[in-house]
Amino acid sequence: MRLALVSTVLFLSAGSALAQTREAGPWWPNPTWGRGDQAGASNRITPEKVLEAARLVKTGKIYEIGQVYEKSMPLFGARTYALLSPGGPTYSLPGSNRIVANDEFLCAEIGQVGTQFDGPGHIGMKVTMADGSMEDVYYNGFTGAEMYSPYGLRALGVENVKPMLTRGILIDLAGYKGLANLPARYEVTLADVRGALARQGLSESDLHPGDALLFRYGWARFWTEPAKYNAEPPGIGLEVARWVVERKASMVGSDQSGTEVLPNPDPSLVFPVHQELIMKNGIFNIENLVLDELARDAAYEFLFVFTPVRFKGATGSPGRPLAIR
Repeated sequence: MRLALVSTVLFLSAGSALAQTREAGPWWPNPTWGRGDQAGASNRITPEKVLEAARLVKTGKIYEIGQVYEKSMPLFGARTYALLSPGGPTYSLPGSNRIVANDEFLCAEIGQVGTQFDGPGHIGMKVTMADGSMEDVYYNGFTGAEMYSPYGLRALGVENVKPMLTRGILIDLAGYKGLANLPARYEVTLADVRGALARQGLSESDLHPGDALLFRYGWARFWTEPAKYNAEPPGIGLEVARWVVERKASMVGSDQSGTEVLPNPDPSLVFPVHQELIMKNGIFNIENLVLDELARDAAYEFLFVFTPVRFKGATGSPGRPLAIR
Protein backbone atom coordinates (compact mmCIF):
# COMPACT_ATOMS: atom_id res chain seq x y z
CA MET A 1 0.00 0.00 0.00
CA ARG A 2 1.44 3.37 -0.88
CA LEU A 3 -0.70 6.46 -0.60
CA ALA A 4 -0.93 9.26 1.94
CA LEU A 5 -4.28 8.33 3.44
CA VAL A 6 -7.55 10.18 3.59
CA SER A 7 -9.89 8.79 6.23
CA THR A 8 -12.55 10.05 8.60
CA VAL A 9 -11.96 11.49 12.03
CA LEU A 10 -14.46 9.00 13.36
CA PHE A 11 -11.74 6.37 12.93
CA LEU A 12 -9.93 7.94 15.90
CA SER A 13 -12.64 7.94 18.53
CA ALA A 14 -16.17 9.16 18.81
CA GLY A 15 -16.47 12.70 20.15
CA SER A 16 -12.76 13.56 19.72
CA ALA A 17 -13.06 15.46 16.45
CA LEU A 18 -12.64 18.93 17.97
CA ALA A 19 -10.19 18.09 20.78
CA GLN A 20 -6.87 18.13 18.95
CA THR A 21 -4.25 20.85 18.69
CA ARG A 22 -0.69 20.66 17.39
CA GLU A 23 0.44 20.15 20.99
CA ALA A 24 -1.93 17.30 21.86
CA GLY A 25 -4.21 14.95 19.97
CA PRO A 26 -5.48 11.38 19.92
CA TRP A 27 -2.06 9.88 19.11
CA TRP A 28 0.40 12.68 19.86
CA PRO A 29 2.74 13.48 21.49
CA ASN A 30 4.15 9.98 21.58
CA PRO A 31 3.85 8.77 25.19
CA THR A 32 7.16 6.90 25.11
CA TRP A 33 9.54 9.04 23.04
CA GLY A 34 7.94 12.45 23.42
CA ARG A 35 7.12 15.43 21.25
CA GLY A 36 9.48 15.87 18.33
CA ASP A 37 10.51 12.23 17.99
CA GLN A 38 10.87 11.13 14.34
CA ALA A 39 12.45 7.67 14.80
CA GLY A 40 9.35 5.84 16.01
CA ALA A 41 9.70 2.23 17.10
CA SER A 42 13.25 2.02 15.77
CA ASN A 43 14.04 3.58 19.16
CA ARG A 44 13.46 0.09 20.54
CA ILE A 45 16.55 -1.20 18.74
CA THR A 46 18.91 -0.63 21.66
CA PRO A 47 22.41 -2.12 22.03
CA GLU A 48 20.87 -4.71 24.35
CA LYS A 49 18.31 -5.60 21.68
CA VAL A 50 21.03 -6.03 19.05
CA LEU A 51 22.99 -8.34 21.37
CA GLU A 52 19.85 -10.37 22.10
CA ALA A 53 19.27 -10.80 18.36
CA ALA A 54 22.91 -11.61 17.60
CA ARG A 55 22.81 -14.50 20.07
CA LEU A 56 20.26 -16.21 17.82
CA VAL A 57 22.87 -16.83 15.13
CA LYS A 58 24.00 -20.47 15.44
CA THR A 59 24.75 -21.65 11.88
CA GLY A 60 25.43 -18.42 9.99
CA LYS A 61 22.89 -19.32 7.30
CA ILE A 62 21.61 -16.23 5.51
CA TYR A 63 18.10 -16.09 4.05
CA GLU A 64 17.31 -13.56 1.34
CA ILE A 65 13.80 -12.41 2.25
CA GLY A 66 13.47 -9.54 -0.23
CA GLN A 67 12.40 -9.61 -3.87
CA VAL A 68 14.61 -8.70 -6.84
CA TYR A 69 13.87 -5.23 -8.26
CA GLU A 70 12.96 -5.53 -11.93
CA LYS A 71 10.63 -4.07 -14.52
CA SER A 72 8.20 -7.02 -14.44
CA MET A 73 7.56 -6.95 -10.67
CA PRO A 74 4.05 -6.13 -9.41
CA LEU A 75 3.56 -2.40 -8.84
CA PHE A 76 0.87 -0.63 -6.83
CA GLY A 77 -1.38 1.41 -9.12
CA ALA A 78 0.56 3.22 -11.84
CA ARG A 79 3.89 3.46 -10.05
CA THR A 80 7.05 3.57 -12.11
CA TYR A 81 10.21 1.48 -12.10
CA ALA A 82 12.61 1.80 -15.04
CA LEU A 83 16.32 0.99 -15.10
CA LEU A 84 18.29 1.99 -18.21
CA SER A 85 21.91 1.37 -19.20
CA PRO A 86 23.09 4.48 -21.05
CA GLY A 87 25.42 3.01 -23.65
CA GLY A 88 27.53 -0.09 -23.56
CA PRO A 89 29.94 0.59 -22.03
CA THR A 90 28.65 3.80 -20.47
CA TYR A 91 32.10 5.33 -20.85
CA SER A 92 35.77 4.61 -21.30
CA LEU A 93 38.62 6.61 -19.83
CA PRO A 94 42.07 7.42 -21.17
CA GLY A 95 44.95 5.42 -19.79
CA SER A 96 47.27 2.62 -20.77
CA ASN A 97 45.02 0.11 -18.94
CA ARG A 98 42.09 0.99 -21.28
CA ILE A 99 39.43 0.98 -18.60
CA VAL A 100 35.74 0.76 -19.49
CA ALA A 101 32.82 1.16 -17.07
CA ASN A 102 29.07 0.81 -16.79
CA ASP A 103 26.56 2.99 -14.96
CA GLU A 104 22.78 3.00 -14.92
CA PHE A 105 19.91 5.46 -14.87
CA LEU A 106 17.12 4.52 -12.48
CA CYS A 107 13.73 6.22 -12.55
CA ALA A 108 11.32 4.97 -9.89
CA GLU A 109 9.21 5.76 -6.88
CA ILE A 110 12.17 4.06 -5.28
CA GLY A 111 10.94 3.98 -1.68
CA GLN A 112 7.58 2.55 -2.66
CA VAL A 113 8.20 -0.20 -5.22
CA GLY A 114 9.25 -3.83 -4.79
CA THR A 115 10.35 -4.87 -1.32
CA GLN A 116 9.64 -1.62 0.46
CA PHE A 117 9.90 -0.12 3.92
CA ASP A 118 7.23 2.38 4.98
CA GLY A 119 8.79 5.31 6.83
CA PRO A 120 7.18 7.61 9.41
CA GLY A 121 6.10 10.19 6.83
CA HIS A 122 4.26 7.75 4.60
CA ILE A 123 0.81 7.61 6.20
CA GLY A 124 -1.33 10.32 7.76
CA MET A 125 -4.91 11.41 8.20
CA LYS A 126 -7.09 14.45 7.68
CA VAL A 127 -8.03 15.77 11.12
CA THR A 128 -10.34 18.57 12.22
CA MET A 129 -8.40 20.64 14.73
CA ALA A 130 -9.78 22.51 17.75
CA ASP A 131 -9.93 25.79 15.82
CA GLY A 132 -11.99 24.17 13.06
CA SER A 133 -9.16 23.98 10.54
CA MET A 134 -8.43 20.78 8.65
CA GLU A 135 -4.87 19.44 8.87
CA ASP A 136 -3.09 16.44 7.45
CA VAL A 137 -1.51 14.85 10.55
CA TYR A 138 1.13 12.11 10.66
CA TYR A 139 3.22 10.28 13.25
CA ASN A 140 3.70 12.17 16.51
CA GLY A 141 1.44 15.03 15.42
CA PHE A 142 3.60 16.36 12.60
CA THR A 143 1.37 18.22 10.17
CA GLY A 144 1.45 18.47 6.41
CA ALA A 145 2.27 22.17 6.78
CA GLU A 146 5.47 21.19 8.60
CA MET A 147 6.34 18.40 6.20
CA TYR A 148 5.33 19.07 2.62
CA SER A 149 7.93 20.20 0.12
CA PRO A 150 8.39 19.51 -3.61
CA TYR A 151 11.90 18.24 -2.82
CA GLY A 152 11.12 15.64 -0.17
CA LEU A 153 9.55 15.78 3.27
CA ARG A 154 10.90 18.45 5.63
CA ALA A 155 10.07 16.23 8.64
CA LEU A 156 9.54 12.48 9.15
CA GLY A 157 11.82 11.52 6.25
CA VAL A 158 13.09 7.96 6.27
CA GLU A 159 16.58 9.21 7.20
CA ASN A 160 15.28 9.54 10.77
CA VAL A 161 14.75 5.77 11.13
CA LYS A 162 17.53 3.94 12.95
CA PRO A 163 19.09 0.74 11.53
CA MET A 164 16.92 -2.30 12.13
CA LEU A 165 19.03 -5.15 13.55
CA THR A 166 16.71 -7.03 15.81
CA ARG A 167 15.09 -10.33 16.69
CA GLY A 168 12.83 -11.49 13.87
CA ILE A 169 9.83 -13.74 14.42
CA LEU A 170 8.17 -15.54 11.52
CA ILE A 171 4.43 -16.11 12.02
CA ASP A 172 3.58 -18.73 9.41
CA LEU A 173 -0.17 -18.38 8.97
CA ALA A 174 -0.37 -20.35 5.72
CA GLY A 175 1.51 -23.20 7.39
CA TYR A 176 -0.79 -23.08 10.40
CA LYS A 177 -3.81 -23.41 8.11
CA GLY A 178 -2.17 -26.21 6.12
CA LEU A 179 -2.47 -24.17 2.91
CA ALA A 180 -0.09 -23.11 0.17
CA ASN A 181 -1.58 -19.65 0.59
CA LEU A 182 -4.40 -18.02 2.50
CA PRO A 183 -7.49 -17.17 0.42
CA ALA A 184 -7.93 -13.74 -1.13
CA ARG A 185 -9.51 -11.15 1.19
CA TYR A 186 -8.97 -13.36 4.26
CA GLU A 187 -8.58 -11.32 7.44
CA VAL A 188 -6.12 -12.97 9.80
CA THR A 189 -7.57 -13.15 13.31
CA LEU A 190 -5.79 -12.98 16.63
CA ALA A 191 -6.78 -16.62 17.15
CA ASP A 192 -4.94 -17.44 13.90
CA VAL A 193 -1.81 -15.65 15.13
CA ARG A 194 -1.89 -17.41 18.48
CA GLY A 195 -2.47 -20.75 16.77
CA ALA A 196 0.45 -20.21 14.40
CA LEU A 197 2.74 -19.27 17.28
CA ALA A 198 1.68 -22.35 19.25
CA ARG A 199 2.36 -24.58 16.22
CA GLN A 200 5.86 -23.09 16.13
CA GLY A 201 6.46 -23.74 19.82
CA LEU A 202 6.06 -20.08 20.78
CA SER A 203 3.58 -18.09 22.81
CA GLU A 204 2.80 -14.41 23.20
CA SER A 205 5.03 -14.28 26.25
CA ASP A 206 7.98 -15.28 24.04
CA LEU A 207 7.64 -12.04 22.06
CA HIS A 208 9.80 -9.15 23.25
CA PRO A 209 9.67 -5.37 22.77
CA GLY A 210 11.53 -4.38 19.63
CA ASP A 211 10.93 -7.65 17.76
CA ALA A 212 10.15 -7.60 14.03
CA LEU A 213 7.01 -9.68 13.42
CA LEU A 214 6.83 -11.11 9.89
CA PHE A 215 3.55 -12.61 8.70
CA ARG A 216 3.61 -15.31 6.03
CA TYR A 217 0.39 -15.63 4.02
CA GLY A 218 1.90 -17.70 1.18
CA TRP A 219 1.22 -14.84 -1.22
CA ALA A 220 4.77 -14.57 -2.62
CA ARG A 221 3.99 -17.53 -4.86
CA PHE A 222 2.01 -15.13 -7.06
CA TRP A 223 4.88 -12.62 -7.48
CA THR A 224 5.28 -13.49 -11.17
CA GLU A 225 1.53 -13.02 -11.71
CA PRO A 226 1.03 -9.29 -11.00
CA ALA A 227 -2.71 -9.32 -11.63
CA LYS A 228 -3.18 -12.10 -9.07
CA TYR A 229 -0.61 -10.72 -6.64
CA ASN A 230 -2.20 -7.27 -6.56
CA ALA A 231 -5.78 -8.51 -6.30
CA GLU A 232 -7.33 -8.49 -2.82
CA PRO A 233 -4.63 -10.27 -0.79
CA PRO A 234 -5.15 -11.71 2.69
CA GLY A 235 -3.69 -9.91 5.67
CA ILE A 236 -4.03 -8.74 9.22
CA GLY A 237 -6.76 -6.35 10.35
CA LEU A 238 -7.14 -3.90 13.20
CA GLU A 239 -7.56 -6.64 15.82
CA VAL A 240 -4.08 -8.01 15.10
CA ALA A 241 -2.62 -4.54 14.56
CA ARG A 242 -3.65 -3.50 18.07
CA TRP A 243 -2.14 -6.72 19.40
CA VAL A 244 1.13 -5.80 17.62
CA VAL A 245 1.04 -2.43 19.40
CA GLU A 246 0.56 -4.18 22.76
CA ARG A 247 3.58 -6.39 21.99
CA LYS A 248 5.67 -3.22 21.40
CA ALA A 249 7.09 -4.50 18.12
CA SER A 250 9.58 -2.38 16.19
CA MET A 251 8.05 -3.32 12.85
CA VAL A 252 5.88 -5.77 10.96
CA GLY A 253 6.25 -7.25 7.51
CA SER A 254 4.64 -9.71 5.14
CA ASP A 255 4.78 -11.47 1.79
CA GLN A 256 2.17 -9.26 0.13
CA SER A 257 1.92 -5.63 -0.94
CA GLY A 258 0.25 -4.08 2.10
CA THR A 259 0.58 -6.50 5.07
CA GLU A 260 -3.06 -5.76 5.93
CA VAL A 261 -6.11 -7.41 4.38
CA LEU A 262 -7.26 -5.68 1.20
CA PRO A 263 -9.92 -4.43 0.94
CA ASN A 264 -10.77 -3.95 4.60
CA PRO A 265 -13.90 -5.89 5.61
CA ASP A 266 -15.35 -2.58 6.81
CA PRO A 267 -16.00 -0.76 3.51
CA SER A 268 -15.78 2.63 5.24
CA LEU A 269 -12.08 2.09 6.09
CA VAL A 270 -9.12 2.34 3.72
CA PHE A 271 -5.74 0.98 4.94
CA PRO A 272 -6.57 1.47 8.66
CA VAL A 273 -3.79 -0.90 9.80
CA HIS A 274 -1.20 1.43 8.26
CA GLN A 275 -2.71 4.26 10.30
CA GLU A 276 -2.83 2.21 13.51
CA LEU A 277 0.77 1.06 13.25
CA ILE A 278 2.75 3.77 11.47
CA MET A 279 0.77 6.94 12.07
CA LYS A 280 -0.42 6.34 15.62
CA ASN A 281 2.41 4.22 17.04
CA GLY A 282 5.51 4.63 14.84
CA ILE A 283 5.66 0.87 14.16
CA PHE A 284 7.10 0.39 10.68
CA ASN A 285 6.02 -1.93 7.90
CA ILE A 286 8.04 -3.78 5.25
CA GLU A 287 6.16 -5.28 2.33
CA ASN A 288 6.68 -7.75 -0.51
CA LEU A 289 8.93 -10.14 1.40
CA VAL A 290 9.79 -13.75 0.53
CA LEU A 291 9.32 -15.95 3.60
CA ASP A 292 8.89 -19.43 2.10
CA GLU A 293 12.44 -20.69 2.71
CA LEU A 294 12.24 -19.63 6.36
CA ALA A 295 8.99 -21.59 6.67
CA ARG A 296 10.44 -24.68 4.97
CA ASP A 297 13.34 -24.69 7.42
CA ALA A 298 11.09 -23.98 10.42
CA ALA A 299 13.27 -20.91 11.02
CA TYR A 300 10.85 -19.05 13.22
CA GLU A 301 13.34 -16.98 15.23
CA PHE A 302 16.37 -15.24 13.72
CA LEU A 303 18.52 -12.15 13.49
CA PHE A 304 16.64 -9.75 11.23
CA VAL A 305 18.68 -7.14 9.37
CA PHE A 306 17.28 -4.23 7.40
CA THR A 307 18.80 -0.77 7.18
CA PRO A 308 16.66 1.82 5.38
CA VAL A 309 18.59 3.85 2.82
CA ARG A 310 18.98 7.39 4.15
CA PHE A 311 17.20 9.24 1.35
CA LYS A 312 16.59 12.60 3.01
CA GLY A 313 12.90 13.42 2.92
CA ALA A 314 11.78 10.08 1.49
CA THR A 315 8.57 8.35 2.52
CA GLY A 316 10.17 4.91 2.48
CA SER A 317 13.12 2.86 1.34
CA PRO A 318 14.12 -0.06 -0.84
CA GLY A 319 16.60 -2.54 0.56
CA ARG A 320 17.83 -6.07 0.99
CA PRO A 321 16.30 -7.56 4.16
CA LEU A 322 18.09 -10.60 5.60
CA ALA A 323 17.29 -13.27 8.15
CA ILE A 324 20.32 -14.98 9.74
CA ARG A 325 20.20 -17.99 12.03
